[in-house]
Amino acid sequence: MEPKYKRVVLKISGEALAGPKKTGLDEDTIESIAADVKKIHDQGVQIGVVVGGGNFWRGRTSKSMDRATADYMGMLATVINSLALQDAFEAIGMPTRVQTAIEMKEVAEPYIRRRAINQLNKNIVVIFGAGTGNPFFSTDTTAALRAAEIEADIILLAKKVDAVYDSDPEENPDAKKYERLTHQEVLEKNLKVMDSTAASICRDNGIKIHVFGIADPDNMIKAVCGEPIGTFIS
Repeated sequence: MEPKYKRVVLKISGEALAGPKKTGLDEDTIESIAADVKKIHDQGVQIGVVVGGGNFWRGRTSKSMDRATADYMGMLATVINSLALQDAFEAIGMPTRVQTAIEMKEVAEPYIRRRAINQLNKNIVVIFGAGTGNPFFSTDTTAALRAAEIEADIILLAKKVDAVYDSDPEENPDAKKYERLTHQEVLEKNLKVMDSTAASICRDNGIKIHVFGIADPDNMIKAVCGEPIGTFIS
């Protein structure tokens, strides 16, 4: 299988790193994800990664805390996940840098667009931590923003669910699965693929999105090769 894309942004939810534990980090799961990423890295695909922080903290569920404070805490959670991924990637031979939108030079580099592109051109995996660096924006928006900035060919949205449905398939066994969608349909139907800000950025910049299940170890390479799995949004 030949890769269809030269440069991708891989969006991984924080919950995915927790595996069966539901919260925190599951080492076996992280090692499995790293092995999947290495398959596409070995094909010469340039990889930027955006990871969520929901396995440690979901600020939007807090009723009493100031929203900005809660969001900053979530950004710090994404940095923990970024460092865990970096460690797992480098353990199997993938050179990796973590760049954070909030400066913390003792543990990571600050996000600099030109530096990120230079590292990607050297086939170094770049993990973008700390979201956009601003409260009120999700890591979905970070993925869309970074994809636009580094001129990625596509966002690979690796999720627990294997595709986009019109309702939660775990709650509704008759949920309709979508194979193809437009960005506008995602917004109009209010589908919970990503938040509306992220979907709008993707629409306005012509960024394609491929949604697939992270559980199948072959899905990542299939998505990079353009195989018809999950849901394709363009």
